Amino acid sequence: MPTLPRAPLATAAVLLLCLSGTAAVRAEEPATQVKVVTNMGEFVIEVRPERAPLTVPNFLRYVKEGFYTNTLIHRVVPNFVIQGGGHDAATMNLKPTHENIVNESGNGLQNKRGTVGLARAPAPHSGNAEFYINLVDNPDLDPVPTRWGYCVFGRVVQGMDVIDKIGETPTGAVGPFKSDAPLKPVIIESVTVVTPGTAAPASPAPAPVNPAEPTKILSPK
Repeated sequence: MPTLPRAPLATAAVLLLCLSGTAAVRAEEPATQVKVVTNMGEFVIEVRPERAPLTVPNFLRYVKEGFYTNTLIHRVVPNFVIQGGGHDAATMNLKPTHENIVNESGNGLQNKRGTVGLARAPAPHSGNAEFYINLVDNPDLDPVPTRWGYCVFGRVVQGMDVIDKIGETPTGAVGPFKSDAPLKPVIIESVTVVTPGTAAPASPAPAPVNPAEPTKILSPK
């Protein structure tokens, strides 16, 4: 079986030192965080690209495009999730999105309280823009050998009290929503990428142009 030649001890030591230094630099890189401003308060999401390498860039693309500005938290289920980011606050219509992405629910991140996941329709690879936040631990949303789960790609690191407050808002049938919609609109006013400890927004990019897709649905426990 082919083998690699052994490096001289000095060369190996230098190589090991360089690799260690690179790892240290990477370890010190700040995690990417996103600030969500709503009409009920603010919260901050920290994303996990090393666990969700498709879902996180997809989410950040929408953030940087300003897609989430003036969208609704259109679904609130107490002791389950809040969900939003796809419906225009003025019209309640779904906004045009980019293509759907591959389901990364087997990435080892679980649907624990405060985690953030990608909403989708019943089809496993139908997620695009809408996201949800777990109000409680929701193991039923995790994958099992017989079915796909819902991909967790981040967690709320600040403002969980705001999430809980949204989770207690009265709901019912509103406009196109047959149930679970806040009776008083909960509006996402802006979503921006921020450096931890600062509030510097990312630069905007062009808006998506694909047609709107069906409402994303999460099944409660």
